[in-house]
Amino acid sequence: MSAARVVLDSFALIAYFRGEPSAAAVCGLLERAAARDTPALMSEVNYAEVKYQLLRKEGAAGWAEAAALLPALPIEFHPATRALADVAADLKARYKLSLADAFAAALAKESKAELVTGDPEFKPLEKEIKISWLK
Repeated sequence: MSAARVVLDSFALIAYFRGEPSAAAVCGLLERAAARDTPALMSEVNYAEVKYQLLRKEGAAGWAEAAALLPALPIEFHPATRALADVAADLKARYKLSLADAFAAALAKESKAELVTGDPEFKPLEKEIKISWLK
């Protein structure tokens, strides 16, 4: 992954919290973001997706553990503003994306940042946004 500003899709943060194979790459990215004092970006919509996925699979205790770690992570959360919603809606209308994925892509596009994900749903967007693929 380059030194450019990055946007995390929920896939990346869920992998980090669950200790999945791509967690090491996400951890390295977060360490570099902290060292540069340039936090990774994430939409509040994707935060909600992370929370509901962890609650559903790991339960309240699993979410509480992840939520306790969040404040120390170098992640800047962005609200779903009308302008961001407009970009997300445009992307969703043109590509087969979930609404949360459309917000991640919209934030990457508007921030001129690289989207970090392992979700193949983003493959068609490679011509619109830069994507760093997690394995």
